[in-house]
Amino acid sequence: ECGRRGGYMELVGFNADVKDELYKLASANLCATVSGQIMTSLMVRGPDQGDVSYESHQAEKKAIFDSLRRRSKIVSDGLNNIPGISCQTATGSMYCFPSVEMPKGALSAAEKMGVSPDTLYCMSLLERTGLCVVPASGFG
Repeated sequence: ECGRRGGYMELVGFNADVKDELYKLASANLCATVSGQIMTSLMVRGPDQGDVSYESHQAEKKAIFDSLRRRSKIVSDGLNNIPGISCQTATGSMYCFPSVEMPKGALSAAEKMGVSPDTLYCMSLLERTGLCVVPASGFG
């Protein structure tokens, strides 16, 4: 047993026929159990105001959100303390997108290799330190 499995997908601005096909594809691949679907539904909805668990749910949700916000600030503040790197505090997710001043040599090397400069940086960081980060260019 791999634990509960559930999925959530929302498609906005898609043609209805495309939506139908994507939902079918996702449904066939996910194969979430009924209990996993119920758990996902409960997670997305949460208890109604006045329910016995409403207050504890709200408190737990706030504690998790506050913890994520605090850790995100630690990361962005830490990045801002590194010379040549600047980063805004994440506001809607846990993703921090630092701006890294790349030396001209690195820009030229990336161009010669046919990769984006941030991809070159991420791969170099992985190879030299074992730290895995994702290039922002992959987010569009």
